[in-house]
Formats: sequence, structure tokens, C-alpha cells
Amino acid sequence: MTHDVVVIGGGPCGATAAHDLARQGHKVAMIDKAGRIKPCGGAVPPRLIRDFDIPDTQIVAKIDTARMISPTGRRVDIPIEDGYVGMVDREHFDEFLRVRAAGAGADHRTGTFLRVDRDGDDPVVVYRDKATGAETRIATRLVIGADGARSGVARADVPGGEAIPYVIAYHEIIAAPGKTGEYDPARCDVIYDGAISPDFYGWVFPHGKSASVGMGTGRDGVDLKEATRALREASGLTECETIRREGAPIPLKPLKRWDNGRDVVLAGDAAGVVAPSSGEGIYYAMVGGRVAALACEKVLATGQAKHLRLARKLFMKDHKAVFRVLGAMQNAYYRSDDRRERFVTLCHDIDVQRLTFEAYMNKELVKARPWAHIRIGAKNLAHLMGLIPATGLTATPPSGGATHPAE
Repeated sequence: MTHDVVVIGGGPCGATAAHDLARQGHKVAMIDKAGRIKPCGGAVPPRLIRDFDIPDTQIVAKIDTARMISPTGRRVDIPIEDGYVGMVDREHFDEFLRVRAAGAGADHRTGTFLRVDRDGDDPVVVYRDKATGAETRIATRLVIGADGARSGVARADVPGGEAIPYVIAYHEIIAAPGKTGEYDPARCDVIYDGAISPDFYGWVFPHGKSASVGMGTGRDGVDLKEATRALREASGLTECETIRREGAPIPLKPLKRWDNGRDVVLAGDAAGVVAPSSGEGIYYAMVGGRVAALACEKVLATGQAKHLRLARKLFMKDHKAVFRVLGAMQNAYYRSDDRRERFVTLCHDIDVQRLTFEAYMNKELVKARPWAHIRIGAKNLAHLMGLIPATGLTATPPSGGATHPAE
């Protein structure tokens, strides 16, 4: 039997697309590798929890403070006002989403995607079944490529799909203690230090009984494991049990094209939709899965492949401005330790703190306080021109906590 849509990938993006399509009564198959857990800090904003109906049982920790740490060790604690940042463990969160998609009627298959063949007008997805090892074929009308930053679907079927810029992320999931040393189970720490990452950042994110400690970089020659060891030592987490280690590419720029104009559309990491500067991806992956599903529904209803373009159009309508601002921030502040020091200094500013987390919680740029935007813009220019000392403010004593201000 021919499926309406085959979704390649069962992470938050693919599982969301499969769930949405199955709920609309479409015949959907979801193909996913078993056992793969993406390295991820696990932060999710309240809007994700609300928009995608995530039960509280999936939230392993609720964070009320973000701490920025500069190359010189200066700390800025940013309280999260009127809310919290939820933390999920990808090992369990992704499986929850896959099970929910299957419960809605999606045909969940475990295997490795090989290629898309074409018999006549319709695509045929070919994958290697994990249980039997046999090549298996699924006839379908449409394909959603939600198979990550090095997407086989993108490389084979979408023009430009092989050229996604990315950083390599590595983290260690550890058995977390209670509050000890520099570690606070109610606070996320983000470390801007060229000794940890010359072009991105390091993190220590609590996950309830466990914690994610890691970093990312796009530079060759950086010892990711040594940098993570240094993060653990600085936080007093050296002796904690290591539960698992994970690494993967994290894309940093959306592709210019997400479909092949015929029968394939990309979503999530495969389309490059991880936020610059912060590396935040779970929310944008799930939105990407949802808009890809909407695009497929339109094609199935009309028979017109041109509607595959709707996925990128809908995503960029809501998030293009945020991605542009975050990209500019990364280009401006991540290039040297002097710039990183200035960035942490800027995070002292109350306007920056409030607007940052309002934007993070609601996933849109805040427009309500124009004078605050003007003040922030002026301070940005002053820092980038060197008119303000990089360490011109007093560091916060090591006691509060939080997530990355750009998320």
C-alpha cells in the first residue's frame, strides 16, 4: 500500500510531523534509528510546552536562573522572571514523542535510511530494517527528511542540501549531585571562554538526577573531551559518574531551499534550523516538523507540489528576524575573548536581561519597549567600538543561575 507521507527521522522534528499527519488521518510511516541520542542541553521554553502539549512528567528540572561566565571568570546571574526554563532528557523525551506519534496512528519502523528510489511518478523510500537486516521498500507520495544535520535526504534530493554550516557538539551526561561547588541544580551555566570553545560556548545544564556538561565548536583541532573535562572540574563535578557520552553536528544556518519541488521537503536540523548564537534546536525542530506536515497536507489536498515551499515560508515568517539577530550576535561577540568578555558585561544590563528572556519564552522579538531597544543598540555599538571597558562592571557573586541569554 502506498503511504501518504514517509518521515525519515524520529527525533522531536520527525515525531512531531508524523504525529500531526497521523492525527489528520493520513497514512504515515516514520523510520528512525534505534538507540541514537542527540547531544543536547535539553532546554525548552514554556511556549514549546504549551504549543506541543508536553506533560509535566517530561520536564526533569525547572530552571529559574541563567549564569553567564566570562573568559576571566566573571559571573552574571540572570533571573528568569514570571516563568522558568524546562529541561528534558532527550533519551526519554524523544521516545515519548515517538510513542505519541505511533499512538496517533503513525507506522513506526526501526531502521537506517538508504535512499529514495522512484518507480514512475511516486517516490519509494528504501531503508535497512534493524531487526531483519533486509532492505525494505515503502511506496509513498511524499517524503519528509528529518534526519539531522548530515541529512542523507537533503544531500541526495534537495539542491544545496549538502552545504549546511555546523558546529560539533559534545557532552557528557553525568549523575548529578545536589548543590555543590559551582554547581546548582536550579541554574544553567553558560561559559564563554576561548579555552573551552574558541567560537561557541560551554554549558552545565541540570537535568534533575543527571546533568549535561558539554561544549561546541566549528574549529578543527579542538579537544572536545578535554574541554568538557575542564568544565566538570571547574564546577566540582569531576568525581560524578559518567552515564553516557554523545557527539553530533549542530547546524547553524537555515538552507535557502527546503524542498525538491516534487515530493521531498526537509525539516529541523536537516533544513538547518538551529538558532545561531544559542544553538537552541528542540523548539525550532518541532516547529519545523509541524510546518513540514502542513505543507504536505496542502500538497495531498491539491496535488500541487509547489505547496512544499510552504514549510520554509511559514517558518521564516515567524522566526527569520530572530535568526538574523542571533546570527549577528554570534558574528559580533564570539570571535575573541575580548568580545566574549564584552558580551558578558552587556548581560549585566537589565534591559538586555528582560528583553532576552521575554523573547526566549515567547519565541519572538519583543516590540513593546522601543526605548529599551534603542538603549541596547547604543550599548552594543559602544562595546563593539571599544568605548566601554570589557570588565567595566562588578561581577555577580557565585550564587544565582540560568540559561543562555540568546535562547
